[in-house]
Amino acid sequence: MTPARGDHEARRTEVSEAVWRVLSTRGFEALTLRAVAAEMGATTGLLTHYFPSKKALLAHALELLDRRSQERPRRLVPADGGPPPAAGLARLRAALLDILPLDGAGRAGNRIWVGSWDVALADPELAEAHAARYARSRRVLAECVVDAQRLGELPAGPGAEGLAAGAQSFVLGLVVQALFAPGEFPAERQVELLDAYLAGLAAA
Repeated sequence: MTPARGDHEARRTEVSEAVWRVLSTRGFEALTLRAVAAEMGATTGLLTHYFPSKKALLAHALELLDRRSQERPRRLVPADGGPPPAAGLARLRAALLDILPLDGAGRAGNRIWVGSWDVALADPELAEAHAARYARSRRVLAECVVDAQRLGELPAGPGAEGLAAGAQSFVLGLVVQALFAPGEFPAERQVELLDAYLAGLAAA
């Protein structure tokens, strides 16, 4: 008998939680149908009802990771319900800070993202999905840049898309440095480096 839709969605949620636990504790290299089934206390046969292949499971894992990243409290929308950062450069700064591994949750999420790069690069479809996610992030940053240029906080000459791409590249590089050398790049230094980068943009 075909499961009711509610049961189906509940099971997918259960699978998603198991995928997340495998990712957060063992990384992408350990993400297999067998590992997720064991995490659920289920059989691989049950799991293949929802994900017929490891590639389907990987695609779901990346979607889940993206969704969790989007749903977690963000500096653009403070968790305490206070006002969002001011427009312009302050908003751009908040968006970039939100990418960095400044706390435990940020470090865990970024470790999983960086671990996913190898998986995505090995598969054109997964790579395309990753590229789309980074493009979406650049669009958000570009909107912040346009606003900062309108307010005179950033020079009006350079294209917003180029500045957004440069800012994204800077913070992603800083993410890698902080993950591999956390002692050299604690949260305070990450913030200092970002502020120096933004000051350079404003003074250009």
